[in-house]
Amino acid sequence: MDYINQINAYYEKLKENIDKIDRGEINKAMEALKEARDNKHYIFIMGNGGSASTASHFTGDFNKGLSLNREKRFRFVCLNDNPATVLSLANDVAYEAIFVEQLKNFLSEGDVVMAISGSGNSKNVINAVEYAKERGNTVIGLTGYNGGKLMGLSDIKLHVPVDDMQIVEDLHMVFDHLMMSILYKEQ
Repeated sequence: MDYINQINAYYEKLKENIDKIDRGEINKAMEALKEARDNKHYIFIMGNGGSASTASHFTGDFNKGLSLNREKRFRFVCLNDNPATVLSLANDVAYEAIFVEQLKNFLSEGDVVMAISGSGNSKNVINAVEYAKERGNTVIGLTGYNGGKLMGLSDIKLHVPVDDMQIVEDLHMVFDHLMMSILYKEQ
């Protein structure tokens, strides 16, 4: 079978949606992350499923790729990367509490929360973001589709306005590599 037409269609959709992304919001996100780094604040990041993988990838890229052998270091903490904590909270409290309960342990003034949810409506992500907002922390939301509740709660909106989870997740990963490639050249 020849998949060339479907391959071309996917790439066209990806290119079309890259042009819909607000570059100013990416700039704001980069500034907020740099400010957190410079002031030795933590950046808590989270997501479910593919977004959990993206959160883990961000953490590795910033904590190693943008911090190794540098005076100023990023302090990313991925809230979905500790299975024992996540699973005990899910089992003993509720799945909706897996991120917010961790923030209650660690979130301090000046810390940044990065929340990734393609739909923008993942209840465990929303609970954590609402807690962060109540405490006055900056929230960077990575969303897709219509942005859901997360977009409305976010101070900085990295929104991919398309109803296609694969394209959304692709471009969320592009945010990571785009920021990393630019920030790597500084310092």
